[in-house]
Formats: sequence, structure tokens, C-alpha cells
Amino acid sequence: MKTSNELRTLLRSIDRKSYPAYKSLAGSWQFPRYTLVIDHVQGDPFASPSSVHVELSYEKAGFPHAYQEQDCSRIALQDFLTRLLYKQFEQYNFKAKGSGKSGLLSVSRCGEEVLERSACQIVKGRLIARFQIGFPAFGRTINAGELEKILFEFLPRCVEGSLLYCNIDQKKAQAAVFLAEDQQALRTLLREKGFTAFVANGAVLPRKSGISNLPLAEAVPFVSPATLEQSFVLPHRGEIRGMAIPRGVTLIVGGGYHGKSTLLEALQAGVYDHIEGDGREFVLTDETAVKLRAEDGRSVRNVDISLFINDLPNKKDTTAFTTADASGSTSQAAGLVESMEAGSRVFLIDEDTSATNFMVRDELMQQVIRRDKEPITPFIERTRDLYEKAGISTIMVAGSSGAFFYVADRILQMDCYHVLDITEKVKTLCGGRPAPGTRPHEFALPDFARVLPRFCRRDNHGGRGGYGGRDRRSGQTDARHEHMKIKAFGLESFSLDKESVNVRYLEQLSDSEQVTALAYLLRFGLEQILDGQKTVREAVRLMADTLEQKGWEALCTSYVPGGLAKPRIQELYACLNRFRF
Repeated sequence: MKTSNELRTLLRSIDRKSYPAYKSLAGSWQFPRYTLVIDHVQGDPFASPSSVHVELSYEKAGFPHAYQEQDCSRIALQDFLTRLLYKQFEQYNFKAKGSGKSGLLSVSRCGEEVLERSACQIVKGRLIARFQIGFPAFGRTINAGELEKILFEFLPRCVEGSLLYCNIDQKKAQAAVFLAEDQQALRTLLREKGFTAFVANGAVLPRKSGISNLPLAEAVPFVSPATLEQSFVLPHRGEIRGMAIPRGVTLIVGGGYHGKSTLLEALQAGVYDHIEGDGREFVLTDETAVKLRAEDGRSVRNVDISLFINDLPNKKDTTAFTTADASGSTSQAAGLVESMEAGSRVFLIDEDTSATNFMVRDELMQQVIRRDKEPITPFIERTRDLYEKAGISTIMVAGSSGAFFYVADRILQMDCYHVLDITEKVKTLCGGRPAPGTRPHEFALPDFARVLPRFCRRDNHGGRGGYGGRDRRSGQTDARHEHMKIKAFGLESFSLDKESVNVRYLEQLSDSEQVTALAYLLRFGLEQILDGQKTVREAVRLMADTLEQKGWEALCTSYVPGGLAKPRIQELYACLNRFRF
């Protein structure tokens, strides 16, 4: 391996040359405490910055071995180090001068959630940090002196100030790891004792604003109703008390602006761990929970929605339903069945974002429109069966219809952000009123054996051509076809070549880097796995297992970029289901 002194010599030799000469710096360079790897050099100072990573031995970095023994501990430490490196880079960002993106130092900016990211990894005894550097230039001429300042002054300070255990706040690192271990222990206890979610007493649920995920300073702290309060003992924190929601059907009601949706939003974010100070550190939900909603205009392919929609006037088969433009009720029915296919054990629903005709039909409407003229079996008629026959719980926010009172196991009222258990009161009222008439079709679980077609890329004329990438039979790369081009657009969508996937309504995606990772995963699946024979479950499992076992390298072409965050398998299913073949 070449030394840092050789890098310095080479860098000085290309000073004032045209910008493409920077490409000669690509490769690995040994510094005293770490290895610097220049993965990709930008084409000009106005292009996307150069991709770089550093590697050092985990043992030499000095971190306790216990911090990498459990996945939750390792991910928490990686997250903690990424945040440290971000703070270090902020001190030196654009301190080196030049045109375009010259002097940029950039690493993933973490939010309130703790996610597994490509920006920092502890793997096979190595600590790897990936980031971007804007290689400096005068116009489009190399400014070697400024890059030398970055690589030999700024970067060593940042690495030593964030990736060496002896130089960081060790108590804060320990606290981050211990918090993750407590969160994991609590998730295990909840699962063993039959609870779907937990909200700790003192938790802060409201956020600062609609565009800020920080806790609201003057928020009312959460207090559990006595009937649902449970106590757990965690390995580091000790005893913790709060509201534990049992499996079954839970209804959240209350007046407008009293905190119903705020509670549901906290629960849907509870599939992830959160950092200390977020306020929702111990708001935990079953990690398979899915927020369901109507999604007008989405595509649906070969989904068995017959549990909810049958006997269409046009005689269209609903056991393998396909449409390029689903209605609100159809999209919600498809989303629910797809989530069952993805293995979800909890559905989270807010009536505000649901299709009304999918959720409930009142008595008068049933009298006006006869049952044989209505193809939709509303969700209210399936809620109990979903739990009792499929083991899927529901947590639902309702504000306008009392019909769900009859099927709920427990009813919580939000009153000025305080939670009241009003189950007995409501059940007493229901006892004196007739239950809504329901006559649903027989409940039968779909077989989830559907197969999606092999994908063929569009050519420049809009026709379908080859799939690109690697030949499935020979295993060799086909030089005539490039990999599908990826573009990600925040939390809105991503595209593979010219095929766009809208993820706007996948509300549990918390970071744009998850969207980028989904694009990489889906591209890998389309090019390598979906052959027109595997079921959706088989294909998604292969994609997820490849990432789990082989890492980000299996999904990327020449190098691993720094801006990827691991998504849940539920969102991977959702993206595959929204891709238009």
C-alpha cells in the first residue's frame, strides 16, 4: 500500500493541472493511524463531491469489545460516531477555498432515529467511516495546496477527534450503547408478554413543528392511565413504568387537537430506537407495525384483495387484482393485504388519512344501498377476524364514527394530551344500543404465492429491452448493459432509469438515506433476483438476506457511497409493490 508521503508527493505534482488529473489520486493510502481510501473522484468542482472513506482497526481505535457484541450496541455506537464526525466536519467545512464545492466536508446528518448507515460501519474488526470531500480548484484547475490542507490537517484532526476512543467523551458513548441495550431488552419483554407498544411515563410526544422532529419544549409529559400501566426492569436503567398496549384492537378517540394523531405518530415512529433527549426514547412499537392509509393513484399488481373487495360490476377478478390507478379504498385494501404478506403484526390507522367507504358503512347507507350492490367489505367487519384468525392487532384513531366501539378491546380518550382509559364507560353505553349490522364474506387468508414478472428495461424509444447488469445464467456481467441509474428525491420518491417509485405515503420512512438504500435494494432485486418465477416473499427475503449477510457492497457497483441507511423489510415490500413493471 502506498504511503501518505507518496500521496503528498503525487498531489503536489498535479498542482495547477486540469481537474481530471485528480483521478490519479484514487486508491488506498496509509496514514499513521488509519488508511485513507479515495473511492471516486468528482469530474469537476461543480459535480457531486468525491467519495472517500477511512479504515482503522477496531482494536487500535480502542473501543470496548462489548460495544460490538450485540447488533443493537454496534449500531448505536456507529450512530454515535457518525454524529461526532459530523460535528468535527462542521468546524472545517469550506475552510479550504476554491470554486464550486471546493472544501466541502460532508458526512450523513443523523436525525432523531438510530439507523444502521453506510456512513459508519464496524465490520470484521474494522471501523469504517465514509464521507464526501469537495476537491478544491481554481475554476477547473487543481488547487493542490488546499486539498493537501484538507487531507493532511483537517481530516486527521476530525478522525482522531471522533474515531479514537481515548479522544471522545467515553461516558456519552457508553450512555448511547446502554440506551440501545435497554431499548432492545424492553422490546423483547413486550413481545414475550403480549404487548404491541409501550409509552413511558414522562415521554414527550409532540414535536417542535411540522418541519422539525425535535421535541416540543412546553409539551405535556405523558402519563399512563392506571389500567394500562406496566413496570419493567431494564439492564441499565432499572425500573421503567408506562402504558403498555396489549395485543388486540385499540381505539384512540377524543376531540380535535387533543393529541390523538400525535400519539399515533409517536407509535408509528416507535418501530425505531431514538437518541437520548428525543423524548420518545422509550416509545416502542412492534418493529413490524405498518401505518396504513389511502393512496389514490398508486399501482397494484396481482394482489388478492378479495377479503375486502368482491363481486365488481365488471366481473374483474379481485383474487389477483391489478390496476395502474387505484382508488382510495382499493389502494388501502391492497396496502393492508401487502402488509400482511410482509409479516406485519400490527396495523396503525388514522381515519383522517383513510378512505371512508373502506373503513365503515353506517346503518342508513346499508339500507339505501343493498349488500349485493356494494362490493366493498369495510374494515370494521374484518377487524376482529384479523386479530382472532390472523393474529394482527390494530391501533386506530377515530373521531367521527362510534361504530368501532363495538369491535374494540380497549378505548383510550385523549383529553388535552392526557390519556384516559374509557373502555368500561363506552362498553356500558354500547350495551344499550344495537350493534351495527354486519354480514361479511367468510374470512380466508390469501396464500401469498403471487409472482411478479421479470423486469425488462425500457430502451431509448420507450420499448422494453434487456434487464442490464449481470447475466442470471452465466453470472457474468453483460458489457452491453449498464446498471439501472438511480436518482433519489428526499422522502418523496426515487427513480430507476425512467421508472419512478413514489414513497411519499410510506410515513414510517424517517430519513432520505433510507429511500436511497431502497433504490439500491430494488435495483439489485430487479437485475439479479426477480426472474418471473420467485414469489414476492422469496424475492424480498433474498434481497434482505443479501444485505444482511454480504453488506452494502453486494448492492453497489464499484464502491459503497456514504449516504445509505438500512430500511425495514416492510418498506422494501412497499417499494417493490409500487414499482410499475
